[in-house]
Amino acid sequence: MERALLRGATAARFLARYWQQRPLLIRQAVDGFRGILSWRESTALATRDDVESRLVVRERSGWTLVHGPFRRSDFRALPERNWTLLIQGVNLHVPAADALLRRFSFVPYARLDDLMVSYAAPGGGVGPHFDSYDVFLLQGDGQRRWRLSRQRDLALKPDVPLRILARFRPDHEVLLDRGDMLYLPPGIAHDGVAIAACSTYSIGFRAPSAQELGIAFVDWLRDRIALDGRYRDPRLPAARAPARIARGLSDYAASALSGLVWDDRTVACFLGAYLTEPKPAVTFTPPRPALARRVFTARAARRGVRLDSRTQLLYDARNLFINGDVLDRPTIGWPAIRRLANTRQLAANDVDAGVANLLYPWYRDGFVHLD
Repeated sequence: MERALLRGATAARFLARYWQQRPLLIRQAVDGFRGILSWRESTALATRDDVESRLVVRERSGWTLVHGPFRRSDFRALPERNWTLLIQGVNLHVPAADALLRRFSFVPYARLDDLMVSYAAPGGGVGPHFDSYDVFLLQGDGQRRWRLSRQRDLALKPDVPLRILARFRPDHEVLLDRGDMLYLPPGIAHDGVAIAACSTYSIGFRAPSAQELGIAFVDWLRDRIALDGRYRDPRLPAARAPARIARGLSDYAASALSGLVWDDRTVACFLGAYLTEPKPAVTFTPPRPALARRVFTARAARRGVRLDSRTQLLYDARNLFINGDVLDRPTIGWPAIRRLANTRQLAANDVDAGVANLLYPWYRDGFVHLD
């Protein structure tokens, strides 16, 4: 499948020659692609409070940025030119968008983030900027002109609600038509402007910074530590300098905090939980009413199962991670569960009683559905 997406190139060749190295223009990456969402469907998503959306308008006086959810009347009041509607995480709400995102699974799921749709009026864009992650820009309806630069000057304009480069100096330009796709590695400055009303589908990838990982790890560790003891100071002498922190209290704190230790397995468990943690607005809908376990087992063995588009299921050598939970690697049905994680579905002949028993709690939580 990636050969079609990359116009005959293998994923291995693309990753070796271009990934995180240099841009690549792929003409007709998806033949006949006209997009997934109509304007009406896009605005319907942007009115929902469980969908992250933004509206960017370029005016003579500068840029304005408004966060959704929006009202239908907000769109009727828009000017004819120079605005862009951005809808994040469309793959979480539209099955066709999730299917498109999964076509990029030649990059591990742990790196694959989400699909954003940008609908722009003529002249619309978000200004020259750079991303700290890889991105594929797939053109839907209309045309968009992209100007690119490898400049090292990444200073931003002050007092602007967007991350817009202060001094953008393009050295290359490409025009994308329907089905064309542009790959950009991190740090490449770019500016996309709609020639006419158009839609662009951005496939983005996760690249957490060391600071982000550190903060998330400390937060995760907080709920999993249990340090014994409490500070005591019997026979405390009267304080002559009450504002001074006593040496005994400092020594106690140093001793107590030395109990905060972790090993590689702790880090592995954190990483799997971190990478599969659902995004803040994500919720799952349990089946109502839920099938009894034996009925679910029988139907799964006849029809197969699939992961909910919002479910994140990853694994390593010792653990299984689903939607932020850490589970021990199962002793029964492990090959099938691993296949489910990689392909996001299981055929009927892959679901025996042992596998169905593992899947049943996930089914009741809305993580897994019968096909």
